Amino acid sequence: MTTRPIPTRIAQGRGGEPADTVIRGARLLDLVTGDLLDGDIAICGDTIVGTLDHYEGRHVIEARGRIAVPGFIDTHLHVESSLITPFEFDRCVLPHGVTTAICDPHEMANVLGRAALEYFVAAASRVVMDLRVNLSSCVPSTALETSGACLSAADLVEWRDHPQVIGLAEFMNVPGVINGDPGCMEKLAAFAGRHIDGHAPLLRGRALNAYLSAGISTDHEATTAAEALEKVRKGMTVLIREGSVCKDLRALVPLLTPATSPFFAFCTDDRNPLEIAHEGHLDYLIRLAIAEGVEPVAAYRSASLSAANAFGLRDRGMIAPGWRADIVLLDDLRECRVSDVIAAGRVVDDALFAAREVIAPVGLDSISLPAPVGAADMAQAGDGVQAPVIGLIPGQIITEFLRADMPVRDGVVQADPARDIARVCVVARHGHNDNIGRGLVKGFGLKSGALASSVGHDSHNICVVGIDGADMAAAVNHLETTGGGFVVVRDGRVVADLPLPIAGLMSDAPFEQVASRLEVLRAAARGLGCTLDEPFLQLAFLPLPVIPHLKITDFGMVDVDRMALL
Repeated sequence: MTTRPIPTRIAQGRGGEPADTVIRGARLLDLVTGDLLDGDIAICGDTIVGTLDHYEGRHVIEARGRIAVPGFIDTHLHVESSLITPFEFDRCVLPHGVTTAICDPHEMANVLGRAALEYFVAAASRVVMDLRVNLSSCVPSTALETSGACLSAADLVEWRDHPQVIGLAEFMNVPGVINGDPGCMEKLAAFAGRHIDGHAPLLRGRALNAYLSAGISTDHEATTAAEALEKVRKGMTVLIREGSVCKDLRALVPLLTPATSPFFAFCTDDRNPLEIAHEGHLDYLIRLAIAEGVEPVAAYRSASLSAANAFGLRDRGMIAPGWRADIVLLDDLRECRVSDVIAAGRVVDDALFAAREVIAPVGLDSISLPAPVGAADMAQAGDGVQAPVIGLIPGQIITEFLRADMPVRDGVVQADPARDIARVCVVARHGHNDNIGRGLVKGFGLKSGALASSVGHDSHNICVVGIDGADMAAAVNHLETTGGGFVVVRDGRVVADLPLPIAGLMSDAPFEQVASRLEVLRAAARGLGCTLDEPFLQLAFLPLPVIPHLKITDFGMVDVDRMALL
């Protein structure tokens, strides 16, 4: 549906002519007071032109007392991390009421560079939902890993004024900002006055003050109420995150009240089709927040109006005359049970998705290993004395910096399944070198075999965790044959896999098939003894050297607090 001329909108709003669409007999959630108000909603083109009155319309949707709330806005995500294309993501989450999503394509950008931005901006112009793009600010995120590409300020400025672009995506090079790194300063200056998204885990005090002084205004990395409270008190909008791995909502929602809701919004960051099928998307976050004691008006305000205001989207977030007609009809307010979705004045159905122009994927055949790897390539030499060990924290991407005395055989450090310590390697896959980083990780629960993934934030080298070096090597080599993805190997045999041939990050299959394959993968991982609910996304965050405290890249183990290789 397109924007109609102003005189037509006025005529339909005053009732001088029938509205294009009328939602009849709804109960509107008033985001000002929290009251439920009876009345019709009149829509002209993509714009609401009347509420709380009786309207005639050329097309009538019978609400029959259902509750109308504004469309939900996911304020930060990476479509690639949903493992599906933007077109499948659109089809997957829009029926859950997500009418606007703000994506950062830096996962694909770290593999393909400018080609990723071109693809996402083109896709964003063609999907049914309003998919907005924040341009990837840190490609690569650090100099402590091998990335597939590099984006300069000049590369980003080219897309700055595109209508689907909001601003600059999560600025995760916190030391670069605080210490005045010239490349960081150039990007910040180029986007001064526009939205700049933050990424500042555990940042407090004067360091936070310095970071905010650069013009950064939002953050999705707060993991405690105390951290979030300081950030909102200093003017940030905190994006409460609940994804497939990072689950911060329960820790932060005690702060979310009707009074504070203008300073909080929701985001998923990374949520895959299996979680969406089982739990939902932003509708799940709203439902969970209300179950945790948040008043419904605060939850729905944060999911719509507060989110829109934080990102400068001044045309949406309320059901009111003159606002964009993004409307969700609910069967139940507290349970956030979505029954119908209207996106820019159009009822969301299969025909709407079928009418889109779908563009061809890019980044096929992106896995480039100089040669097949063997068990010896996975071996970590050393005496095993007080070896650094990455300690997983379920539900978080922050890790512990542990040390342990490890068994050694023939000069090679061994895994120790009895203490839940496995081997982990990161294999460079962009064809620039033959680097392999080697280390140890605690928390997967593996008793045998190996898991491998070409999704490895942010540079997306191949990350493999396992007990046996031969199984680890077989897993890495298998991913080159599939163009990337996830794989489970036991006794040299592939037990289950999910090919992700688009940049080694996304499937070219429908989201329903991806969800089904993820079920099989999880079961196969459990067969190795894995105790994690979401082992592959947890694995994907081990090579992320901008999140404390200990990580691993293709260069080796990284002490993130010191930003130094061990």
